[in-house]
Amino acid sequence: LSKGVTFTALDITERKKAEAFIRNMNVVLEDMVQNRTAELQKANEELRSFAYSISHDLRAPLRAIDGFSRILIEEYAEQLTADARRYLNLCRENAITMGKLIEGLLEYSRTGRQGIHLQMVEPETLVRTVLADLRHEYPDHSAQISVGRLPACLADAMLLKQVYQNLLQNAFKFTSKKTSSQIEIGCDKINEQVIYYVKDDGVGFDMRYADRLFGVFQRLHGMTEYEGTGIGLAIVQRIIHRLGGEIWCEAEVDHGATFFFTINPTEGLTND
Repeated sequence: LSKGVTFTALDITERKKAEAFIRNMNVVLEDMVQNRTAELQKANEELRSFAYSISHDLRAPLRAIDGFSRILIEEYAEQLTADARRYLNLCRENAITMGKLIEGLLEYSRTGRQGIHLQMVEPETLVRTVLADLRHEYPDHSAQISVGRLPACLADAMLLKQVYQNLLQNAFKFTSKKTSSQIEIGCDKINEQVIYYVKDDGVGFDMRYADRLFGVFQRLHGMTEYEGTGIGLAIVQRIIHRLGGEIWCEAEVDHGATFFFTINPTEGLTND
């Protein structure tokens, strides 16, 4: 070798081994994540199918209970004591309530199972259709209703209509006992994100219990005060999540509630 020339040899065997180990671990982790995701999807689908089947099968015996109670009341009234008639009427009332709960559970299950058809939707058109229906349902409701500009969005028209149906029905219901009330439907735009909202000045609720708001069969008001199954907002949340959005609420007791939601189907549709 010529004088002044130096050779340096590095043993990179260990580094190569480390890199190979990391690559192998990444493959293993990716497989684990994919398998776990598949298991969760299967479990969710089985749970939805179970809920649907149970709810569907419960309706037949429930109709029988209601039907036989009605027959006893109508055809054997003279042979029944006042207490017996009262108990049978209570049976019918509770059968009807249970029927509504089952229908709500079926609807909740269907919301997670049905396909999504994306198209450009005009929310204002959906809102005005829903409002027309609700005015027939609440003919004595005197709320002042304002509908702001609602920009078109990419969504499923039927699902988005269901969102407005449930939110506005709540707004009508929880302002129904006021002699004067206001309901506002509009949107804001923050950092290029459109945020839709439905606002009312009804009974509101305590924000300490907000974590229960979107749970299935969760109610923040007693059934004797306001009718309902406690599943409408759970359906709304499921729809919004399926459309890649988020939903949240701000409220104050006796000062109403505002429900905000976003829609981002490009973020990836879900089967939640």
